[in-house]
Amino acid sequence: MRYKSMFMLSGVFFVAIKIILLLVFFGVMIGVGIYCRRHATDVNGFVLGGRSVGPWLSAFAYGTSYFSAVIFIGYAGQFGWKYGIASTWIGIGNALIGSLLAWVVLGRRTRVMTQHLGSSTMPEFFGARFGSNALKIGASAITFVFLIPYTASLYNGLSRLFEMAFGIDYVWCIVVMSVLTGIYVIAGGYMATAINDFIQGLIMLGGIIAVIAAVLNSHGGFISALNGMAAVTDPAVSEAPGAFNSFFGPDPLNLLGVVILTSLGTWGLPQMVQKFYAIKSEDSIKKGTVISTVFALVVAGGCYFLGGFGRLADIATVTDASGAAVPAEGYDAILPGMLSALPDILIAVVVILVLSASMSTLSSLVLASASTLTIDFLKGNIIKKMDEKRQLFIIRVFVVVFIAISAVIAVFQVKSDNEAVKYIAQLMGVSWGALAGAFLAPFLYGLYWKKTTKAACWVSFIFGAGIMTANMLFRQYFPALLQSPINCGAFAMIAGMVIVPIVSLFTKKPEKSTVDGMFACYDKKVEVPQKLSLPK
Repeated sequence: MRYKSMFMLSGVFFVAIKIILLLVFFGVMIGVGIYCRRHATDVNGFVLGGRSVGPWLSAFAYGTSYFSAVIFIGYAGQFGWKYGIASTWIGIGNALIGSLLAWVVLGRRTRVMTQHLGSSTMPEFFGARFGSNALKIGASAITFVFLIPYTASLYNGLSRLFEMAFGIDYVWCIVVMSVLTGIYVIAGGYMATAINDFIQGLIMLGGIIAVIAAVLNSHGGFISALNGMAAVTDPAVSEAPGAFNSFFGPDPLNLLGVVILTSLGTWGLPQMVQKFYAIKSEDSIKKGTVISTVFALVVAGGCYFLGGFGRLADIATVTDASGAAVPAEGYDAILPGMLSALPDILIAVVVILVLSASMSTLSSLVLASASTLTIDFLKGNIIKKMDEKRQLFIIRVFVVVFIAISAVIAVFQVKSDNEAVKYIAQLMGVSWGALAGAFLAPFLYGLYWKKTTKAACWVSFIFGAGIMTANMLFRQYFPALLQSPINCGAFAMIAGMVIVPIVSLFTKKPEKSTVDGMFACYDKKVEVPQKLSLPK
């Protein structure tokens, strides 16, 4: 009886620890939002933090917006199961292409050009760069529509962990996350999200290291876990011995598609590119490049490395139509299944980790969508006269609307029997594929190539958004390789890089003097004294 009482007290103690950690976390997030109200008194401050955000805040804001529950629960689980240890390549690609190369190629030019054009959002950049209000409206519509499925996917991954740790109903998870994120975004705008992203990023760094160590230890250590993966077989996937423990895994081609989508895709996502708009200086860009890359290597590399051991998890499996073994409760149940056997204190750390990742991404998404809809769609089109105060009010209203819409979709999504939207990875694939397929190429060429045309921009918009919509509705008619929304999204991005220059060569060129004036911002002229010297 005494031991039973001690056991019950121990259980109560650990539940109390989890709740206390959550309450402290929530309190800090809201406190930061209230503190940052002074930075959110005008549109520039609310949307971009006054373009004065330093390297650490910018780098962590970029990284935490990049990696969320979609990565930790959805992608790491699904692709770790499919490709084994080779899924670590996805995290490495995210660090080198999605972070390092993105900052090097886009960082400075985005910051300089957007300030020169006076643009606060990606659609506003397209409108100013190509002299087309219609282009700005089209880009804002694509942004608003395709950010919604991505946002809905955030709730799903988080809910599974909350249910595992606390037994809390899925709907309550959505409500809590929505309300708290809404409070600090509405109160403090971009600066509140940046500071909270920094705090949340530190939690993610420490949490992922602790979780990896605990999971590997539960399987007898790193070498023992590797040997366990080498013994895993699934003839329907690959007949090669040790396929899930190999360098490139059982399916290198499809693995490459995931690397491209999740790495190159960030270059065309409005909520990611917007981080470059707000950074303070050129020196901050250089420092931010290093910080962001290291962060991505630890967090993304760690997530996919952990997911690579998914087949060692003690979860029920069934056989799909091809004869391959798949988790009975879906791919999104793999990581929670791996973590369920960990000590309560580590489960609490994981919950905070994934909550941090999800709320940071959600705040970026709602801020990008609300500002886009207000500045690029309503202002000057529906509402002809809109002063700063009114713009701020409407942006805040749309933050609430966007969170509410995505939350409602999330509730229906988790109960859906439609395979097209059943798993987190597929939801994210549709969203990333459409946004990056539409925006990546015209944005990149618009920053670097003077001859990029408005017509080419339109064609890229239509192709990228169109092919992903068609893939979602008529997937069975696509070639086998492109039936996956992941591969289709990667194809849309690569195709855009070819479509934009070809269409630009055969369509009306922009006014040379206008474009030259825009690109002059990259080469600022300064006068310096010259010392006199004797003639030769």
